[in-house]
Amino acid sequence: MMKKVTLLVIDDDPNICELIRLYGEKAGYVVKHANDGITGVDVFYELLPDLVVLDIMLPGLSGWEICKEIRRDFPVPIIMLTGKGESYDKIKGLDLGADDYVVKPFDPKELIARVKAVLRRFNILNGEQETLSFPNLIIDMKQYQIHCNEDTMTLPPKEQELLYYLASHTNRVFTRQQLLDQVWGYDFDGDPRTVDVHIKRIREKLGKVNTAWELKTLRGIGYKFEVDT
Repeated sequence: MMKKVTLLVIDDDPNICELIRLYGEKAGYVVKHANDGITGVDVFYELLPDLVVLDIMLPGLSGWEICKEIRRDFPVPIIMLTGKGESYDKIKGLDLGADDYVVKPFDPKELIARVKAVLRRFNILNGEQETLSFPNLIIDMKQYQIHCNEDTMTLPPKEQELLYYLASHTNRVFTRQQLLDQVWGYDFDGDPRTVDVHIKRIREKLGKVNTAWELKTLRGIGYKFEVDT
């Protein structure tokens, strides 16, 4: 029997936790919750859930702090909850490593749909695992790791997913908007320059290790993962 997907909800409103639990369990998930930031971190390390639904405004530790704590060691997908709806909150959360955001008050059916979409991107629901191999580079989506030259590294999830998406379509050019749609989701309304920042970070981490492939910029157009043929 396949292990059920576990969600951890960290929110100081018990009614919201209960609402997500009801809809989450109806969708077939195991749902656990915590009502403050410190407890949330403790439960996370004890549970190691498949996805975290994380409120920004929490007692003890803020959602920002928890997101950074989780992202430091684990590529677990995170959906942020915010009561503000300001683009600053959305962009900050996504830049910290969150995978999506939902503005309160929200439709619980929409939240569960977003949970399914994020899990699908992480290949948790359908069990599909992918590994791409190039000279001196292995992109392992099962372990969410990069093996580059002699080093093994864990990139933030969005950097890993962006690199994987480009590398799975070798020599094809994508605009920033196309990459935002495919990697961040069609409803992302942040700055398209977010792609530039992530590309820069990926390049800094991978370095120039092989002439057989290159993460290439096409000025005024976009990016591609170029491979010698």
